[in-house]
Amino acid sequence: MTTVASRRFSSTPQRDAGATWRAVVDLLTGGATGAKRDELLAVAGVASSIIADMAAKDAAIVVTCDGPRTRIYCLYDDDAIDGSDANEDALGYDPLDGDWRVSLPCEPDDLAWVQGALKKHSTRITARDKASAIGGESASSGQRAAGLVLDPKGFLGS
Repeated sequence: MTTVASRRFSSTPQRDAGATWRAVVDLLTGGATGAKRDELLAVAGVASSIIADMAAKDAAIVVTCDGPRTRIYCLYDDDAIDGSDANEDALGYDPLDGDWRVSLPCEPDDLAWVQGALKKHSTRITARDKASAIGGESASSGQRAAGLVLDPKGFLGS
């Protein structure tokens, strides 16, 4: 089982989509400069478009590396303004350690152009249909919980 950390970023209207992506990049890089940050910022326009489409509301931006997996969601509208569900705290590990990858959730109608645009800047940052699972995970935690069924007969003695 993979260790997973989740973060929720306040997005529109609290901050615009570009500022949201920059905040995500700051989290992933720990604010450090260098090639990893440059690669993430190179796709800022595409990532901002995905954030503006609210694709990251229920489907996570998934970051994999040699350590724990990181899921990043965005909050919108009243949830973003309220901010009570936001968690933008630093991670206790390097989410870009070793062979890292970022998978961005995308609206199905935009997937082809988004994948093409990302490929021009990075092989590590890709897009997927927001309804698709990554590495055996459901697209959203709500879908995961809905699949759990308790069979009370299993608790009865035979």
